[in-house]
Amino acid sequence: MTAASGKRLGRILVKAGVITEPQLEEAMAGAEGATLSQSLVQLGLTTEVKIAQAVADEMGLSFVDIAGYEVDAHAATALATDLCRRYSVLPIAFQDEELVVAMSDPANIFAIDDLRIVTGYEIRPVVATESDLLQAIEKYSSMQTDVEEMVGDVTGSMAKGGADEEEAVESGEESAVAKLMNLIITEAIRQGAGDIYIEPQENELRVRYRIDGVCQEVVKSPKKLHRQLISRVKIASGMDIAEKRIPQDGRFGVVLDGAPVDFRVAVLPTVQGEMCVIRLLRRSSIMMSLEDLGFLQQPLERLMDALTKPYGCILVTGPTGSGKSTTLYAAINKTNDPKTNLITVEDPVEYRLDGLSQVQVHERAGLTFAAALRSILRQDPDTVMIGEIRDKETATIAIEAALTGHLVLSTLHTNDAPSAITRLTEMGIEPFLSASAVNCVLAQRLARRLCPACKEAYTPTPEALDRIRFPYDPGNMPQLYRAKGCKKCGGIGYKGRMGIHEVMTMTESLERLAVEHASSDELGRHAVAEGMMTLRDDGFAKVKSGMTSIEEIMRVVV
Repeated sequence: MTAASGKRLGRILVKAGVITEPQLEEAMAGAEGATLSQSLVQLGLTTEVKIAQAVADEMGLSFVDIAGYEVDAHAATALATDLCRRYSVLPIAFQDEELVVAMSDPANIFAIDDLRIVTGYEIRPVVATESDLLQAIEKYSSMQTDVEEMVGDVTGSMAKGGADEEEAVESGEESAVAKLMNLIITEAIRQGAGDIYIEPQENELRVRYRIDGVCQEVVKSPKKLHRQLISRVKIASGMDIAEKRIPQDGRFGVVLDGAPVDFRVAVLPTVQGEMCVIRLLRRSSIMMSLEDLGFLQQPLERLMDALTKPYGCILVTGPTGSGKSTTLYAAINKTNDPKTNLITVEDPVEYRLDGLSQVQVHERAGLTFAAALRSILRQDPDTVMIGEIRDKETATIAIEAALTGHLVLSTLHTNDAPSAITRLTEMGIEPFLSASAVNCVLAQRLARRLCPACKEAYTPTPEALDRIRFPYDPGNMPQLYRAKGCKKCGGIGYKGRMGIHEVMTMTESLERLAVEHASSDELGRHAVAEGMMTLRDDGFAKVKSGMTSIEEIMRVVV
């Protein structure tokens, strides 16, 4: 910021009442080597947000909180990084043939003219704080720098006639492809992503992260990079680099900042090219205890009671990505000790653990869940974990094992706990067998936790609570919390996830209903009458405690 622009800013702030004339003089005197806004903040006279809002009001522009704004990655990378740094600007969106640019000094007409000439777009300035802008510029520039470097390398090799794809990709870890892949992997780990999506579009390549269950676009690049990047992933995960017509699976592992992370990779041919999904499997997540997963006291006591029994079946149900595997591993941590023989059969084996025997399903070789289970029962196990009950044969062996002195842990895909019993019946298991074998059923979902740094308290209206059947006392309206967004949570308002649980213990009366072919609704009503907390009840209890919001519970629970 020049001396002239500093004086102009000072006049604006004094006029807006943000600072006084003496404070302006004090800041100007101490501003040597720093901008006026930096000096004001360092002296504690005001905040960056108040400065930016005053500038926006004076010039009739919008103020944008970059940390909470969904920046268009394509727009953010439309301008060279050095130009963004020079003028402290960041393009954030395309609107009506204009480029929306966040600026800390929107009065700099020379900067606006330069941006118009370089981009070819009319510039629509908005105001943002200088520190937020610098942070966002670094975030978007680091990945784009590598993308641009790689485009140059690939284009250069094409111009020279280059080697074929395999040779180009295998040219060493320092290649541009390897650098880009390493950057994508490293950023995913550091941002806490659960999945990485590498997706070819019609004219470009898109990379997205799934963070706390929600997808976020992180970069777009020319489509010419797609084949090289997918080939690099295939090499790392042990796939056939020449096969592009059928789906493939693989895995690899890295150690970052001393923490090991495993990656499960799935490549799927689509009409635009091969799509790749990389799931991050953190070892730390499987060392969690059941208490760490967000259980309330009553559901946890019910589940722990079932786990202490020497035999029977415990089923965990929910859709894909609801945390069933993590819960099973936490349950295994409770039952795993040197005195017991614990064997798992999984497809695939996601986490490799010490102290237990893990079997990988291999259907082409004939090692199915059912075949593995038959062999496992000859190994005299105390506890058996089955990754998923998919068919009648697997279900039959699992139920028989639970009836003959084994503790069986497994998963099913159902919407709630009572539906698990009817699902087994649909698979061909006699209700009297499943009723006797099943100790309890746990249904679960994953909901995002409110960011503790910025969650906002409010009092809801009775109409809003009545509409969703939220329990409350009309004479004492509850204080709830909602998402706001800050730098710590990336402007999302949520940070981390927790489980929403429904634990149905099989009592004698529920067993009788199951034998009589009762529907899942009947089983559910009876279980609630006996004290079961439904998914919705559990979620609303966590809303009342300030852990999450009503909007998040309604997003994940029907």
